[in-house]
Amino acid sequence: MTTMESLIGLVNRIQRACTVLGDYGGAEGTLPTLWEALPSVAVVGGQSSGKSSVLESIVGRDFLPRGSGIVTRRPLVLQLHKTEEGQVEYAEFLHLPKRRFTDFSLVRKEIQDETDRLTGKTKQISPVPIHLSIYSPNVVNLTLIDLPGLTKVAVEGQPESIVQDIENMVRSYVEKPNSIILAISPANQDIATSDAIKLAREVDPTGERTFGVLTKLDLMDKGTNALDVLEGRAYRLQHPWVGIVNRSQADINKNVDMIVARRKEREYFATSPDYSHLASKMGSEYLAKLLSKHLESVIRARIPSITSLINKSVEELESELDHLGRPIAADAGAQLYTILELCRAFDKIFKEHLDGGRPGGDRIYGVFDNQLPAALKKLPFDRHLSIQNVKKVVSEADGYQPHLIAPEQGYRRLIESALSYFRGPGEASVDAVHYVLKELVRKSIGETQELKRFPTLQNELAAASYEALERFREDSRKTVLRLVDMEAAYLTVDFFRKLPQEVEKGGNPTGPTVDRYTDGHFRRIASNVSSYIGMVSETLKNSVPKAAVYCQVREAKRSLLNHFYTVVGKKEGKQLAQLLDEDPALMERRLQCAKRLELYKSARDEIEAVSWAR
Repeated sequence: MTTMESLIGLVNRIQRACTVLGDYGGAEGTLPTLWEALPSVAVVGGQSSGKSSVLESIVGRDFLPRGSGIVTRRPLVLQLHKTEEGQVEYAEFLHLPKRRFTDFSLVRKEIQDETDRLTGKTKQISPVPIHLSIYSPNVVNLTLIDLPGLTKVAVEGQPESIVQDIENMVRSYVEKPNSIILAISPANQDIATSDAIKLAREVDPTGERTFGVLTKLDLMDKGTNALDVLEGRAYRLQHPWVGIVNRSQADINKNVDMIVARRKEREYFATSPDYSHLASKMGSEYLAKLLSKHLESVIRARIPSITSLINKSVEELESELDHLGRPIAADAGAQLYTILELCRAFDKIFKEHLDGGRPGGDRIYGVFDNQLPAALKKLPFDRHLSIQNVKKVVSEADGYQPHLIAPEQGYRRLIESALSYFRGPGEASVDAVHYVLKELVRKSIGETQELKRFPTLQNELAAASYEALERFREDSRKTVLRLVDMEAAYLTVDFFRKLPQEVEKGGNPTGPTVDRYTDGHFRRIASNVSSYIGMVSETLKNSVPKAAVYCQVREAKRSLLNHFYTVVGKKEGKQLAQLLDEDPALMERRLQCAKRLELYKSARDEIEAVSWAR
């Protein structure tokens, strides 16, 4: 095999691999795909211009649907692969990868059926291509794209937009700078009216990418010829025009062999008084070789840019694979190690939230600095220490015998019942810290990139963390309630010893007994109790945060996953594998990414090997 055949065959193989991977069309604004960077030949022509006959002549097989009007209703990406002499010819469709067609009449039927599957048995069109590969010793390595024939009028059963729709579809292929345009025009029509030449001139005004093909030379009126076009006088292109003689309808009806048809075509040009001097540069065989040679020169010229694209793509794919993570080892030891590493990564981010490296931990301080003081201020002490309630509580505490000096039992009852109000804000603070910690767990799991691959492990980690936080909350709640109960269990005696004694209006504390049942007396009791409650409130304002941080925040930092580690360490290999059960969509994404990476690396190596061999 020559270097040229190796290079074009390589491009064909790369394009074939690209189609298998679906890597043949990037979104607008993204890096061009390898498919788009490789040159291919787009076959353009009006309806009934002889496009199908030209393609069949190049292939040497009768395999395309025929009929009147619009026959090609979807792009056909045709990849020709030259094989060794003596090997059986066969065809493969991308949508039927495991089936080889050796009967080319079945290839025709499958093209028709696959078209109908998408467009229905109507005259509608679709931009979704059909991919067909033909392997034969009688072809040259080429990639040809057969496009729907350009038309000027919508016929019955077609939308009015069909004319513009077909042109837009064809234009999307031929306007790409790597596209070689094979413009098919019938010789029995004026070249000035050729749809193919008109479109080619718009997208390739210099004619550098356009090859002109004249079909139906044998159907021209007697006494006329197409020499003005073939010799470049009527319309000049950078590349020579090529004349083709298609099989006649009678030959098609008789199933005349393509090899025979090629021989007849050679004889026509060799014996034609008008074209015999051009015979060596006419015919479908010459056209195939001309396209193949040009394709080889284009590929050589594009090797640096193609290699640059491949290198950039390899870097991006490797970066994406690193982001997605490498496949998980099969043995239990490696799986356990992976799980523990993932847990440590999560735990590190969780601690960063608490310690200030990431946002969120400050919300716990907000609970202590704002929520707790605000809740303490809202406690109903004004109602509890109203004159009426103080009288009621003191009287009930005295029983049948009123107090003699100070109503100690009344004081105790007022204080103890007031202190019970602190339980609510204390528990609310514990709950608020708990909810902040739960939210930080959720955020930390979401921010741990390595965990994104494993939804099952994410759920298990979240469940284990929430369970641990519940235990910490319960310990914290008990501690906070103990602090409140401790204040009620033993009152600070010194506070009351320092209170001023009640005096008579004359100012003599040792004088006659002051009336113990005036409003002023009960107001003083309420004031004393309020002062004591205020002192306790300040104490709890400091001690409740200490308890919450000690029991919840500190424990979350120290032992959030301790129980989970114990449970995971006892799991068997199958159970560990279930924890590392990845998201199927992510697994498929990694698989496709790895396949593309392998394709691009292989393509780079082969392109370098072939380019060095020239």
